[in-house]
Amino acid sequence: MAVTTPFQTLFAVPMTCDGCVKDISGALHKLQGITKVEANLADQLVSIEGTAPPSAIVEAIQATGRDAILRGSGASNSAAVSILETFHESLPGTVPTRDDGNDRLVRGLARMVQVSPTTTLVDLTLRGVAAGTYRATIREYGNLAEGAASTGPVWSAQPPEKKAGQTARGFLGTIQVGPDGHGTAFLSHPFQIWEVIGHAMVVSRQDETNGSPLKNDENTVVGVVARSAGMWDNDKTVCSCTGKTLWEERKDEVSKGML
Repeated sequence: MAVTTPFQTLFAVPMTCDGCVKDISGALHKLQGITKVEANLADQLVSIEGTAPPSAIVEAIQATGRDAILRGSGASNSAAVSILETFHESLPGTVPTRDDGNDRLVRGLARMVQVSPTTTLVDLTLRGVAAGTYRATIREYGNLAEGAASTGPVWSAQPPEKKAGQTARGFLGTIQVGPDGHGTAFLSHPFQIWEVIGHAMVVSRQDETNGSPLKNDENTVVGVVARSAGMWDNDKTVCSCTGKTLWEERKDEVSKGML
């Protein structure tokens, strides 16, 4: 389903002069679906309105030579995120190969924003997985003790107006990953953010239509859906636990595979 409902997003972007503002604004207005761009040089923030996916906005800003961090989207309590990791080498009985003892590599990111009482947009990005067609699903449980294998069946809760034969609401759609291991999808789905908080999200090439349970292969990624900030809910510039700046935190996360 095509995305037709505009929504707002707010990004932190390092800008030093009016030339930076002009470059970023020009790049963003080239994206299909962008209707409004407002840059605040003093606060290093760029507010955007339209129907373009946040992942495309980040890529457009990065193409100008600057980084971008999503600070918020939609209204309060209307946004969520799921960091998607591999679990195939991180379960009990395996030997970690990373120095920090964790083989769960970040291979995907899903950003969600509710744009109406009946519609939520899902901006999904995968990177570093094998080429093919992947199914994106919300699962019944948020249990990641055994990775994808412990997340249960596809979430099947239905609205009161359920029709016979209707597909489970937890099936979000498919995403195509190319030979470079990169794929994106911008999906529109009929659920509210509060309904999926705490559930797991799984993206996999595995075929479940024959009743086969999910396994933790290297191209199956999973994460828990958690709330994220609305447009003006996040004014954080320094991490209170580590003392690191926003951009230092960003550098650390990128080194772990964050998109």
